[in-house]
Amino acid sequence: MLKDVTRSRLIQIWFAAVALVVVAGIALGVSVTGGTGAMLLALSLVPALLILMLWPGHPAPTIAEVLHNGKRRR
Repeated sequence: MLKDVTRSRLIQIWFAAVALVVVAGIALGVSVTGGTGAMLLALSLVPALLILMLWPGHPAPTIAEVLHNGKRRR
């Protein structure tokens, strides 16, 4: 299941989870000061940025692809 998840979908799920926590906090009457709000915002953005930066890209070329450049000579 996790192999089929794309980077953008995982970030969407993360922001939805953060939004649910914020809504639950507001519903429970949590008071947040400016400094605390800024810290919580920064801490909620860090995992999404890490996912964006560290998500694996294209697979590295194999030795055969490097040596033969993926093309056959005639």
